Amino acid sequence: MTRKALVFYGGWDGHEPGPASEIAAGLLAAEGFEVTREEGTAILATADLAGFDLIVPVMTMAEPEKEEVAALTAAVEAGTGLGGFHGGMGDTFRKNTDYQFMVGGQFVAHPGNVIDYRVEMAAPGDPLLAGIGDFDYRSEQYYMHVDPRIEVLAATVFSGEHAPWVAGTRMPVVWKHRHGEGRVFYSALGHKAAEFEHPQMKEILRRGLLWAARDAA
Repeated sequence: MTRKALVFYGGWDGHEPGPASEIAAGLLAAEGFEVTREEGTAILATADLAGFDLIVPVMTMAEPEKEEVAALTAAVEAGTGLGGFHGGMGDTFRKNTDYQFMVGGQFVAHPGNVIDYRVEMAAPGDPLLAGIGDFDYRSEQYYMHVDPRIEVLAATVFSGEHAPWVAGTRMPVVWKHRHGEGRVFYSALGHKAAEFEHPQMKEILRRGLLWAARDAA
């Protein structure tokens, strides 16, 4: 049976939600998913979200209706997967703590804005990271408030150059966990659509989305 995915997008234009959502949808289509790509959040309240095996938000700083977020969280709790990247998932509904509880973290800062930093594998034995070692990356280095329950797959260490008081802080970059019956995957990488040209970033996200989808092998 063909698995179905919903990619909803919008919000702050700086994250290029249109192009980024097209790339995410293309990754899933290449894996055999039937993909619905929809602008805005209204579909969360109007569609049967239980009919999707995976939902991918590419939406930053939106202010949804309460029933929209309630429908999304209910679907994930019942088994629909949730996966995404950067502010498109880590800063989607800034004022909604139910959503943040489900994601496992929330963006709060990126000292220095776009900088060079190192991404280190925190769980090299995990199948999602097989064959992928530590790598250099140029983007916003996300400082996040995170749930201690998440399973951290990759992390980064803040140098303190741009915010001396956080020097040496080791921050999760990629994680997974469960919310109810649903699988949740998040990667903080992907500020601009062009970052999908980075092979490790793209491959980690591809694997993570496949893992999060319901009935994933």
